[in-house]
Parts: sequence; structure tokens; C-alpha cells
Amino acid sequence: MARINRRRTRTFSRRGGMGKKILFTLLLLLLTIAGAAGFILFETEKPQLSLQKNISFLGGPVELPFTAVDKKSGLQQILITLEQDGGIYQLFNKSFPRKAWFTQAGPKTVVEKILLDLARVGAKEGKAELVVTVRDFSLNGMFKGNSTVVRLPVTIDTKPPKVTITHAQQYIKPGSSGIVVYSISEPTQQHGVLIDSTFFQGYPLNTSKNQFIAYIALPWNSFKPEKSLVIAEDQAGNKGKAVFSMHFKKAKEKKDRINVSGGFLKKKLPEFQEHYPELTGTELEQYLYINNTIRQKNARQIAKICENTVSEQLWHDRFIRMPGAGRAGYADQRTYYYQGRPVDHQTHLGMDIASTARVGIKAANKGKVIYADYLGIYGNMVIIDHGQGLSSLYSHLSSIDTQVGNIVEKDELIAHSGATGLAGGDHLHFSILIHGIFVSPVDWWDQHWINANITSVIKNGQ
Repeated sequence: MARINRRRTRTFSRRGGMGKKILFTLLLLLLTIAGAAGFILFETEKPQLSLQKNISFLGGPVELPFTAVDKKSGLQQILITLEQDGGIYQLFNKSFPRKAWFTQAGPKTVVEKILLDLARVGAKEGKAELVVTVRDFSLNGMFKGNSTVVRLPVTIDTKPPKVTITHAQQYIKPGSSGIVVYSISEPTQQHGVLIDSTFFQGYPLNTSKNQFIAYIALPWNSFKPEKSLVIAEDQAGNKGKAVFSMHFKKAKEKKDRINVSGGFLKKKLPEFQEHYPELTGTELEQYLYINNTIRQKNARQIAKICENTVSEQLWHDRFIRMPGAGRAGYADQRTYYYQGRPVDHQTHLGMDIASTARVGIKAANKGKVIYADYLGIYGNMVIIDHGQGLSSLYSHLSSIDTQVGNIVEKDELIAHSGATGLAGGDHLHFSILIHGIFVSPVDWWDQHWINANITSVIKNGQ
């Protein structure tokens, strides 16, 4: 009997030991799971915050682009506040719902462009602090999550700059140009003239700190402008403006007929096929592609080239006209005929002048060469920047005798005339552009017009 009891005791002992082992294993497993869960739920890595714009002033609507990243628990909240004299004003607050517990609970990356507008918060003029806070879904920090805070000292300025117009172009018509002179009461980040939807950048008037000049123009096919004003935006985003009006005159329409012969196509198409291998179809189809699609591409490229302008005035007095007979005028409405029937219609945006073959082409005024190469319908072409958005263009050249970056003087040799591009014979195609808009060169050849509309205005404004 005693032996049986000892056996039972040993059996229960073995069973108890196994139970303890199982219990210990389960406890260890639970502790491991709890530790892993805690490691996940209470992760300590802070979110990353990157501001793509340095803001020093706040007033009018200002855009703040930023990127927030959290690769662990995910983003929970993005908060933007303004702190001033103990007061806290909320400008932006975006929260994300929790999507999971043991995997990523919120978005990993948020890219936003926030429009900061102080009009509704009642902040005062003066110093303040812009605070951007990003929080993740971690339970760390007393269950509040890890947070990253960026504090930016800013100046609150809600007063728009004062714009005063001292001169505005009185008369204007399609294809003509002029200037607007104005002053601004404070430093700005952008200013210029807005005519309907076209913006003309303003530039310092000589050495003045608050006087500016903007060259303006209307394209050849313009209607009467519905609005014309000077606008100025300060560093805080406040916008000031001053309205002006101009007397609008209609331009007379001039028509021209261009006969396109088979011989002309056979002569010209190989040149374009070399530069534009995409040309396909019949000779006429290729020509129409050149006269339309390539013409439009060339116009866009010229406008882009003319954006690269120096801020000071390089030119002086009237622009020189090349000696020779005028073959075609600005804004001539050209109808193209092939085998006796009309096949196309385009507008000629310059003056064609011819004298002798390969005649020397001189710079019409002082400026900086910003293009000297081949360009489609214009053939070999030179563009000179005369400063503040005013440019001159010389095309169909047989040779180019200058290079990009050169500062050329008025009457300096830059090229020789030719028949490259869509030219039927040796001549110079000459254009004047205002911020990439083709205008009539005739005014710029006229010293009286220069004196009345620009020189005297600038002198009186000094």
C-alpha cells in the first residue's frame, strides 16, 4: 500500500512539473506577445516634417507646402496654429481615423499645400509664431503619441502695399506697345501690369527704389481690354492695385496673297525634313504641317526665350531700320494659294526688308544676344534682349556672326541676310517683341514716338 502511494506521489509530481512548465511557457509567450505589442504600440520614433517654403510674413492668403512622414504607427494629426501674446489661433487641423492596432494605423506620408488665411482668426499686426505640429498613432507619451513640432517666427502684416500710377499709356491698338510707370509704398515679391489675363512684369526705373516701369503690349488680334491695372503683392501675400484705362483704337486689316508653287516646295522641304524628321504625307501636307504646327511650336519657343530678360534698360533712342525695300508688313493677313486654290491662312508678325543678297545685318539697338541658332519657319535666327522684356528678332539669315551671351552695340554686325526657313527669297524678317508678344516695329523705328511715349516719361519720373 505504501508503495502504491509513493508511485501516485511521483506521478502527481511529474504531472505538476509538466503543468508548471506549460504554465511557464504560456506565461513567457504572453509576456513575449505583450512585449511585442508594447514595442509596436508604444514605439518612440517621431514623425518627420519637412516645410517646402520659408515663411517670414503672414497677412493675405499664403500657401504653405509641407510633407509629413511616419513609417511606424502612421500619422494621426497635423495641426497648424498661430501663437501671439498668449493667444493661440487654429489655422489648420486634420486628423486621421485609426485603421489598425498592431499594423500601421494611419497614413505613412501626407503631402499638403495649406492656404494660410489670417482674415478669420483676428491676429494683430506685429510679431507672432507659426507652430506646425505632427503627431503619430503611438501610445507613447501618456497615450498622446510621438510628436514633432516646428516653430517659425513670423511677422503679421495685413496691410496691402499702396500702388500709385504716375504714367499709363493713353492710346493703344492691336499690335502696339507702351509703358506704365508706377510707385509702390513697400518692398514686394511681385508687381507689374495686368491687362485682362496677361501679366507684364515690372522692373526698377533706373536707380529708383520705389519707382518701376512695365512694358505692355496687345497682340495683333486683341479686342478692347476689359481690365487694366497695376498689381503688387508683398511678402505677406497682401495685394495692392491701381486701375488705369487706355483709349483703344481698332487696327486696319491688311491682306496679302502668297502663291505656293511646286518648285518652292521641292526647294524648301528638304531643309525642314532635316530638322523635323516627323514630316510625312504629300508635299502639300508637309508644307501645311510646317506652316501650322511647326509655326505654333516656334511661337511658343520664342515666347519662352524672351522670358530670359535683363532687369535694366540696355537700349537707347530709336531702333535702326535696315536699309531696303519693305516686302511685307506687320499683321498682314496672308492667304496661301496652291495650284490656284486657297489652302491656308496665317498672320505675318514682322517686317520683311530686302536689299541685296547676303547683306550685313546690324543690331537695331544695344542688347544681349539670347538666341543664335536655327528655328523652324524662321530659319537661322538671332534674338537680342534689350532689357525689361523688350526684344528684337532677325530671321531667314544665311549666316550668324554672333553668339548667345554677347552684349552687342547698336549698329554692330550680327549676321547676313538669306532665305533660310520659309523664305521665298533673300530678305530680313525683323520683329519687335514685348515679353514674347510680337508688336509692330514701326513705332520703335520712330524717334518722335520714342520721345513722346517713353523717353520724356522716364525723364519726368526721375
